[in-house]
Amino acid sequence: MLYVVAYDISVDKRRTKVHNTLCGYGSWTQYSLFECWLTRRELVELRAKLAKHFDEQVDSVRFYPLCGGCQKKVITVGGGASA
Repeated sequence: MLYVVAYDISVDKRRTKVHNTLCGYGSWTQYSLFECWLTRRELVELRAKLAKHFDEQVDSVRFYPLCGGCQKKVITVGGGASA
């Protein structure tokens, strides 16, 4: 399934670790935003890896699943290169 993963990490070092971890699972499309095609197993694995790199009290990582119907409705405005 396709997931849009957004993160808000307050400390540069932790943010870099989260970013680098996500690079192994998907495409960096915007600042603090990735698109990741993940199986259920990969999702569990990714969440476990990310949990090691952020502080749940002040940081957040959100996973938004996009079903096939929703993917077809995505609207992209502009043709700028992805981050």
